[in-house]
Amino acid sequence: MNVFSFYSSYEKLIITFIISINLVSFLIYGLDKLKAKTDRWRIPEFNLLLLGLLGGGIGSIIGMVIFKHKLSKKKFFIGVPILIIINFISFLYLFPIIKELI
Repeated sequence: MNVFSFYSSYEKLIITFIISINLVSFLIYGLDKLKAKTDRWRIPEFNLLLLGLLGGGIGSIIGMVIFKHKLSKKKFFIGVPILIIINFISFLYLFPIIKELI
């Protein structure tokens, strides 16, 4: 049985988006760290935080920890976990089935 067989097309689309945005967010944090080490043009902090706001909060925080990037910056250290909470509340709205589990 397929794991996704329980979900509607709408829910499958949302799941695909969430996985994709978190993967992109993780990779962008890694790319920015690489650019920081090699003194190249950097990704603006606004864009990094925007990825978290758009649903990539988990990927952002994993990227921060794995790549040891932006951990000392208060707006990331505090802001990204807040974005994860915002994401979770948004996902509760998008996925009525989650409400049943809580």
